[in-house]
Amino acid sequence: MQVAHIHIQNFRGVKEASLFFSQHAVLLGDNNTGKTTVLEALDLTLGPDRLNRTPPIDEHDFYRGQYHTKNIGAAQPIVAVDAPGALGAEGAKGEAAGEEVAPKEALMINIEVTIIDLTGEQQARFGDYVEFWDSKQKKLYSDAVPEGVDAANITHALRVTFLGHYDPEEDDFEGKTYYASSITGGSPVSFNKKDKQVCGFLYLRSVRTGSRALSLERGSLLDIILRLKEVRPQMWEGAIENLASFSVAEDPALGISGVLKSINTALKKYVPKEWGVEPHLKVSNLTREHLRKVITAFIATGEGDHAAPFYRQGTGTINMLVLAMLSQIAEDKQNVIFAMEEPETAIPPYAQKTIIHEVRKLASQTLFTSHSPYVLEEFALTETIVLARNAAGELQQAEVVLPDSVKLKRYRQQFRQRFCEGLLARRVLIAEGATESDSFPVACRRLAELKPETYSSIEALGVCIVNADGDGNIPDMARLYKAIGKRTFALCDLQDAPAKALIEAQVEHLYMHGEKGIENLVLKNTPKAAMERFSDLIQWPQDLLQKYPDPKTNIIDALSDYFGKTKADLGVADYLAQCSEDEIPQWIRDACIHLKELCTPPAPLSFAADVSPGGEPGDGNEAL
Repeated sequence: MQVAHIHIQNFRGVKEASLFFSQHAVLLGDNNTGKTTVLEALDLTLGPDRLNRTPPIDEHDFYRGQYHTKNIGAAQPIVAVDAPGALGAEGAKGEAAGEEVAPKEALMINIEVTIIDLTGEQQARFGDYVEFWDSKQKKLYSDAVPEGVDAANITHALRVTFLGHYDPEEDDFEGKTYYASSITGGSPVSFNKKDKQVCGFLYLRSVRTGSRALSLERGSLLDIILRLKEVRPQMWEGAIENLASFSVAEDPALGISGVLKSINTALKKYVPKEWGVEPHLKVSNLTREHLRKVITAFIATGEGDHAAPFYRQGTGTINMLVLAMLSQIAEDKQNVIFAMEEPETAIPPYAQKTIIHEVRKLASQTLFTSHSPYVLEEFALTETIVLARNAAGELQQAEVVLPDSVKLKRYRQQFRQRFCEGLLARRVLIAEGATESDSFPVACRRLAELKPETYSSIEALGVCIVNADGDGNIPDMARLYKAIGKRTFALCDLQDAPAKALIEAQVEHLYMHGEKGIENLVLKNTPKAAMERFSDLIQWPQDLLQKYPDPKTNIIDALSDYFGKTKADLGVADYLAQCSEDEIPQWIRDACIHLKELCTPPAPLSFAADVSPGGEPGDGNEAL
């Protein structure tokens, strides 16, 4: 069993999305792209406990907060919903027909999930609502030839739809899940909690899951394990009885009982006994729900006997504890879809890899989000889904396709150093070599420190700089990132016309200076005072001191040799880091300003001119 497809409309930052998943996949993208939104949408549709929250959605779950036609300006299209039918109650039976799924003027959150590779138990339970999915065409099989379903690429499928809306009469929000095929048939039938439990979807949020993993709260991991094992501990009545007989701080020496007695005496002056007297302290509210919240597991710390609540352990320990509990769930259920956010949180690299491999073995499908190269390199290219969202709220996916010049072996060997950061960023600057990729960010950072109102570091602009390892590799590297929806820029030395044209065809803007080597750019365009100051700051290598006993007497040649010798040791970057604004070459300053202009969205004209998250400025093809 696995999720093959999800279609999302009007949910959080996503106006529209249609995504396809492999059996195991990792979702990549910069922060606020929509990765968590996708997992939340799955949880809203398939999570058995999500709809227990009242209401299950709120104002901020609607795209741009637009949940009613009155929320939308005149320029915005109105998408009203008029879907008559029966609101399903339990199982395969709906309630009275003729009711509307949502008021006509409501804007809907609409999430449809297609589940494939159903087990025999699932096929029997979902019966009339089972359809067929063509994994090759990535769509429902709808041919009129019945024997076509016997093909190897055709599998049983179930479509489930969540519909959420605002009800103006109740002045509140409603959300329910239905068999999708029953909605199109005009008589919606509810896909209830027991149906969802058969699907076995578990969503593990970063940090938040571990905070109550070993508590007995409803929906906690321990509660899920107990339900799967059909363990119903008859503990509550005995616990309440024992706690009720225990009164806190009765010893008069403590002083608390005396205060309570004085309060009781004063109370008797004003109210009859029947109104309530004799205040005393108990250890809890003595209700089952309150005990579920306050009872928690303790774990020994260190080598001694001292134990502390599990949530007071280290974050990494808690995360590994969650993994151990997940393995228990998977062993009992045998058919689980795990969706997990950022498994690398507070976990060392070797443990990150352990989590990925163990969860993949345990689950029928795993969906991860991550920013860790150690996690990402464990997924094949076909399992890597790069997400990008445009200014209109359209979330799209792309698969990493390597250009001919980037062989799979090289991609794997250099993944952490050269490719990973670019996959995770929105904007990528392809630099010709190591000196450029080291020096330009340092120069931008230095200028931003000196004059923040004019300059910005490339990190603050959300730009990742990637070393192409040679100007001949720039076009293919840029094509790789451009194909998956990244904004691409390039930085290089002087190129001939054909090479320049190849690069410009793949990037939004080419930053090309007029020298052969960035070292020459720096030496020809910085004052002698900056060079001599730098000479005093560094420790000259012995071979260069023999060649230049007093480097300042021939500072340009001495520094040229020094920069050549320290290419791998950030020689040029260290030089630029000690320069003032006026001492940094004008070309570098202009490039920093221009890149900032391209990557900084324009200020909104008015309060009403909202800019959607993920929006970008114009095409930025102006010449530097």
